[in-house]
Amino acid sequence: MPGQFKVRFRAAVAEDLLKRLASDYGVQAYVEICPPIPYREALTEMLSADGLLVMQATNCNAQIPAKVYEYLRAGRPILCLFDPIGDTAGVMRAAGIDAIAKLDGSADIAGLLTRFLNRTGPVLSVLGDASFICSASRRGRTEALAKILDDITGAAKRS
Repeated sequence: MPGQFKVRFRAAVAEDLLKRLASDYGVQAYVEICPPIPYREALTEMLSADGLLVMQATNCNAQIPAKVYEYLRAGRPILCLFDPIGDTAGVMRAAGIDAIAKLDGSADIAGLLTRFLNRTGPVLSVLGDASFICSASRRGRTEALAKILDDITGAAKRS
């Protein structure tokens, strides 16, 4: 129902395409295209969203958008529309999130959205695992890098 469900695109690169697609499919009432806002405001918006949506085309399978890590840290439910065999899918599964549908799979997307909105059907894991999220944070990644460097320099000293 319009007003109860909105997909907000913030600082969309393909704004004209999104508007055209929303019009072509008659879903303008469900789509909101918004201008860029400062980073802190964007984080505040993320933290108050009912759900966060990650979309990625198959031709980007070897890329992981930084937004994924921000979404994980936000602790909000995440719905994923991308190739289930891409790198981003791997990160989300490692985080314990299985609310994934193919971006080009309209029936899969409809099922995912319906289950999310109605909280029916198979239980979806839409919140990440806390220990994984900590390890994926800047601090966690820095600690992992420091350990690797310590291991390398320790091995070099022992040689």
